[in-house]
Formats: sequence, C-alpha cells, structure tokens
Amino acid sequence: MPTYQYRCAKCGHEQEIFQRMSDDPIVTCTKCGEASFERVISAEGGFMLKGSGFYKTDYSKGSCDSSASGSCPTGTCPLAQ
Repeated sequence: MPTYQYRCAKCGHEQEIFQRMSDDPIVTCTKCGEASFERVISAEGGFMLKGSGFYKTDYSKGSCDSSASGSCPTGTCPLAQ
C-alpha cells in the first residue's frame, strides 16, 4: 500500500497515512477535527542507492574468484569480462 502525506490547511498538522490507491482521500484532520485535510505531493520516499556502488560483478552467476589463478576454466569466468 502506498504512503500518502496529508497536511491540514487550518492547523498545519502533517501526517503520513498508509492507504489503498482505491480509498477515498481523508478530509478530516486527525488533530483538530476540521474538514481541511489535503493530500500533499512530496518528493520523499523515492528510489535511493546507498553504498559503494553497483557493479556487474556484484551479482555474478559464476562461483569462481578471478584473483585465484586456475579457479575457472579458460574463458568462462564472468569476473574476467
């Protein structure tokens, strides 16, 4: 289920709510009770890559080590490409 961010136009209260895409938007503020809750479009929660990087060798199909001599038959090591 997606997470939607809501903000109250009256009191400024912000809240993230898990909802189905087919659910109607919530209009009543959970803090002040006014019917001024609006769904806010935010840039948060996007796709993020963390770490040193992603390389073709990170998920190789072979089980050999390119640093070990003779561990792979000639021409079959996926790390040597």
